[in-house]
Amino acid sequence: MTETEVALVVGSGPGVSASCARLFAREGMRVAVAARDTEKPVLKVLEMDQAVTLVACDASEPASVRALFDEVKSRLGPPRLVVHNIDGRPPEVFGKSITEVGTDAVLATLRNSTYSAFLVGQQAAVTMLDLEARSGHKGTILFTNASAALKGFARGGAFAAASHGKAGLAQSMARELMPQGIHVVHVPIDAAIGWEQPDGSRAHRRAGRTEDDDMAHPDRIAEVYLQLHRQHRSTWAFEVVLRPWTETW
Repeated sequence: MTETEVALVVGSGPGVSASCARLFAREGMRVAVAARDTEKPVLKVLEMDQAVTLVACDASEPASVRALFDEVKSRLGPPRLVVHNIDGRPPEVFGKSITEVGTDAVLATLRNSTYSAFLVGQQAAVTMLDLEARSGHKGTILFTNASAALKGFARGGAFAAASHGKAGLAQSMARELMPQGIHVVHVPIDAAIGWEQPDGSRAHRRAGRTEDDDMAHPDRIAEVYLQLHRQHRSTWAFEVVLRPWTETW
């Protein structure tokens, strides 16, 4: 009997996380989504429409992440696809110069982004190393990142530090784990992500409405993630940068 794959998405927004959960569920996977607040409307819709399992978790706390993986393994089985999709920026760091940004906000950014990526990646590795390989593949750990993984913008030092740290973590993990059958992927999204609104348009909370596909579509991002998970190990990609056709880079 073929084992049903389990996917775990850590992060709970209406964009990439929701799109991944919907696509993975449609592809026949058992899907869990981890979030601090599992009562968000977008999550309750996923639970109702796609039978997604919701698990409360603070991904910046080691004990909470360990408990997350224990619960997913107990309820669904060990995940072979883990997506870390947490941005980590509190509002207080947006557009702040290095001389004015608060130290508490900087620490929160690092904890929610780089540190939580480490905690989730560590538990994913512990889980997958014990799995039986399928065609040499034990599982995929995928890290969403941002433009700041590639370039440090003025008035964005805290987020650049966190994003660069996440990129370095992913690269180190890939070099260690890929020879052991675990595909590690780093995906910087060099764009605003415009998700669908109730009126059918696409928009981003800070960048406004999408015009002529000038923002990344979260459903298309999810398709790339699934394709990366299904790559043959002879051509595993480590880093795939996604940006709209109009993006200046």
